[in-house]
Amino acid sequence: MSSSFEKYQKRRLISSYFSVVISISLVLFLLGLLGLLVLNTKKVADHFKEKIALTIYLKDSAKEVEIKQLEKTLALAEYTKSTTFISKDEAAEEHSKDIGENFMEFLGYNPLQNSIDVYLKADFVDPAKIEDISASITRKNFVDEVIYDKPLISLLNDNIKKISFWVLLISAIFTFIAVLLINSSIRLSVYSKRFIIKTMQMVGATKKFIRKPFVWKSVRLGMIGAIVALIGVGVVLYYLNKTFPELALLEDTLLLVILFVGVFGIGVLITWISTFFATQRFLNLRTDELYY
Repeated sequence: MSSSFEKYQKRRLISSYFSVVISISLVLFLLGLLGLLVLNTKKVADHFKEKIALTIYLKDSAKEVEIKQLEKTLALAEYTKSTTFISKDEAAEEHSKDIGENFMEFLGYNPLQNSIDVYLKADFVDPAKIEDISASITRKNFVDEVIYDKPLISLLNDNIKKISFWVLLISAIFTFIAVLLINSSIRLSVYSKRFIIKTMQMVGATKKFIRKPFVWKSVRLGMIGAIVALIGVGVVLYYLNKTFPELALLEDTLLLVILFVGVFGIGVLITWISTFFATQRFLNLRTDELYY
């Protein structure tokens, strides 16, 4: 009878520890994913910004040496990510594919112009900066015009600012919720042992002596939960990097180390603080108050 009761108690204890670890790992996993989102918000925004092209249309009178010189100048400019020269023949061929017929047979000539698509670095995708760049290029006498999507750039910048604000706000709220959830799990775990805590206190054990095994046990559960969560975050990060290699999510090693250490540290810190105050609360209660 005694043996079966001990087995039951052991299974109950293991189940309690397991539920605490699962709770901690799930919360820290979501917190880690949110941390990834926060760290890579700028990178994702920069990726979309650098897809916007500044198109330079060249006059038919432009000499080849002038075009080559302009390409070199653009390639060396601090604002340039990359450039692509598109001849009028290539443009005509592409346009014919788009409309499904050869428009030059109807017109009898090619009305399109040679052009250079300039993809800017993300920091320069700003209405004022692009206007200055456009004005400096337009001053060249062999450049016909410079075209870019002004409304799209303004909309993109406005939306990025809004999204960044909301991501930071949601991150702060979720971090607070994570602390509350982990704290609740630990408090429930300690609550189930409140009579043991009071019994130890009644036989003369000091508060520090009583607290120590509870705190250490919770910290170990926090470590295990954090490791499980970080494994999950690592798997998600690996598949995201394979799916979106252009974002280069694994390049910023230092940021990833900070994120992983931060998530691990949060798991340990919250469990330590929660257990300390939970045990302290039951240590300060009178025996008759343990039943409420």
